[in-house]
Amino acid sequence: MAGAGLVIAFVVAVISFLVWVFQPTKTKRMLNQIPGPPALPLIGNAHMLKPGGSEFYQQILEYTQMFDKDGILRLRVGLQPSVALYKPETVEVVLHTKSHITKSQEYRFLHPWVGTGLLTSTGDKWKMRRRLLTPTFHFRILYDFLQVFNEQSAIMVQRLEKQVDKGEFDMFPFITLCALDIICDTAMGKHVNAQADSDSKYVKAVYKMSELVHRRQKSPWFWPDVIYNSLPQGKQQQECLQILHGFTKAVIRERQSVIRKKIAEEGPTEPAKDDLYAEGGKKRMAFLDMLIYAAEGGANMTDEDIREEVDTFMFEGHDTTAAAANWAVHLLGANPEIQQKVQDELDDIFRGSDRPATMEDLADMKYLECCIKEALRLFPSVPMFARTISEDCVIGGYDVPEGTTAVVVTAALHRDPDHFPDPEKYDPDRWLPENCASRHPYCFIPFSAGLRNCIGQKFAMKEEKVVVSSILRRFNIKSMQTRADLLPMGELILRPQNGIRVKLTRRQQ
Repeated sequence: MAGAGLVIAFVVAVISFLVWVFQPTKTKRMLNQIPGPPALPLIGNAHMLKPGGSEFYQQILEYTQMFDKDGILRLRVGLQPSVALYKPETVEVVLHTKSHITKSQEYRFLHPWVGTGLLTSTGDKWKMRRRLLTPTFHFRILYDFLQVFNEQSAIMVQRLEKQVDKGEFDMFPFITLCALDIICDTAMGKHVNAQADSDSKYVKAVYKMSELVHRRQKSPWFWPDVIYNSLPQGKQQQECLQILHGFTKAVIRERQSVIRKKIAEEGPTEPAKDDLYAEGGKKRMAFLDMLIYAAEGGANMTDEDIREEVDTFMFEGHDTTAAAANWAVHLLGANPEIQQKVQDELDDIFRGSDRPATMEDLADMKYLECCIKEALRLFPSVPMFARTISEDCVIGGYDVPEGTTAVVVTAALHRDPDHFPDPEKYDPDRWLPENCASRHPYCFIPFSAGLRNCIGQKFAMKEEKVVVSSILRRFNIKSMQTRADLLPMGELILRPQNGIRVKLTRRQQ
């Protein structure tokens, strides 16, 4: 078995060498003009990249500072040429066009998990899915989901009560499990009670898959499936996929049975208020229900297509919002004067009441929104994302050849001192209307931008407001870490290596 693996690795190396040797001279010449660290044949800069999430994240930020003149630098991982973009003028070239909407080939390592759904598809399939799914984020539906946000945040607050005056603890899992309960309820109409089961296999599988995909993206020797699947990492991936897909497939079958029975009894119909799933007398429609109704109504969607989109919602819809809310909690806990201003705003809105938040309340949380945006500036949930350059173009004054991977380094873009003076300072006032109206539209893109911007950004912002405001209405937060202690891990999602360590005290109303 080991001998066969060595033979496969040797064949892959020979093929890679030939591809590198015969790479068009024009492509090599164009890329070599772009500044960047020196690369080796075959592996490029892969040998230079730090293995650890926090070390790699810091390394990329340092590279962008070393080559920051034009907002573009060259990096090559294996045979794949790449450029990193981190100024709004260079980012705009890629995002503000219909030409470069295809995600880079590195996203193929997500395919075993989320397939080719909205996140990873391109062309006609992406356009069809985008048109189909956009109505699921209509204001009316978000209004219904607000009930879920409030219910699960209330459970989180009850759990946090046990931590009051008990010394420091890690806030991260409390918010993460709350976000998981929210996305299960809204995406699948399924109560999983993750907050009551803090040892969730699903959460562990999500984290492990994220780590495996990220490490594989940086390691060209792991790219061939035939090699990767025979290694311990490949077997770990299969174990994670069994948990992730097993969960979603079971829920899909359950909901299909209910909806098909209803259609058989009453005939085909558009989902209306009476069609919403009911649990405990509370009616809401889940994203999954909308997908099933669409499929039953003639939309070109198989069971596997539905699974792809549900898994995409589950990945993008809980991990990203949980990370954003946690970073905001740390920053507010580290800046008590800013925390007090948020609490004053909340006191003006709720007047001492413990009632759930309404849509009107969320609209009135203007300063809290500034605080969340500033947290997303410093710690964007997705620290970098990538597209494939589909035709030769000019970026930052350099010719970039077709087929190059363009990596948008969001975390570096958000620290551009030309648009954010004193960029490491946490200053929510940057987001007051009078301070941000004239900024470049591509200098702050926590939800991406252009045609492939995040379809769920309004969902995410409302959820984060409810979660963070629920904590601050009841507690005072004191962060127990400095910024240097956090060690952000720049994997698929930006998480703190050492958690979010805080102390809670109960507010005196």
